[in-house]
Amino acid sequence: MRIGFIGLGNMATAIIGGLLAQGIVGPGDIVGSAKTAATRERRAAELGIAVTADNVEVARQADVLVLAVKPVFFPEVVAEVRGAVDDGTLVVSIAAGLTLEGIEGLFGKPVRLIRCMPNTPALVGEGCTAVCPGPRATAEDEALVLRLMGACGAASVIPERLMDAASAVAGSSPAFVFMFIEALADGAVAAGMPRARAVEFAAQAVAGSARLLLETGRHPGELKDMVCSPGGTTIEGVAALEAGAFRAAVMEAVAACVEKAQWL
Repeated sequence: MRIGFIGLGNMATAIIGGLLAQGIVGPGDIVGSAKTAATRERRAAELGIAVTADNVEVARQADVLVLAVKPVFFPEVVAEVRGAVDDGTLVVSIAAGLTLEGIEGLFGKPVRLIRCMPNTPALVGEGCTAVCPGPRATAEDEALVLRLMGACGAASVIPERLMDAASAVAGSSPAFVFMFIEALADGAVAAGMPRARAVEFAAQAVAGSARLLLETGRHPGELKDMVCSPGGTTIEGVAALEAGAFRAAVMEAVAACVEKAQWL
């Protein structure tokens, strides 16, 4: 199986790294293209894969073609490679906001297509990828993509009507989490803790809390209540967050991401 990547940015690199680390494919089974020579040279050195500036060459070689470019570049890239994509090619999109119907419309012909929405924690093997097969994708195609995306974290199939929500709650939310960690660290620095230690404590607290929730399966509200002793320090902090409309602000951020994805 030959896997081609058009675009070798952070997400493509994370996916390739996971595939190689899990032994699903070897470096010789992957070919990628990127616009700049610097990116091509860096990825070849880091990953040991074949690289080229020719998107059509990648499409011709690939059994699985991963389109890892920004949505704004999709029309240009698809117009370039559609002649090299045939019935034997499984196309995987990782672009936010672009529907299965819209992508197939760019190809101007029936395509075996699966839409995915990964996130940046895939860079450390802790990704979360939503997978949505198109009508021409087979059960074998779906299983293959779940295996490929599962190499760098969790991967689940969802209906396309939920893809924009998945893009927000998984794809965009790491930025919100990093902002939260930074804010926690700022608060600790204000209380006298050195910056490096404050960031370490905040990040580990977030990572540990997420792991506790996933491994226990308990409702987040229940776990929050376990920390809030009557009359204690934590409930005072929770009250301060509520006074600042913390939860409402987060919900509005997710809604803003969904709205933007629907506009693309």
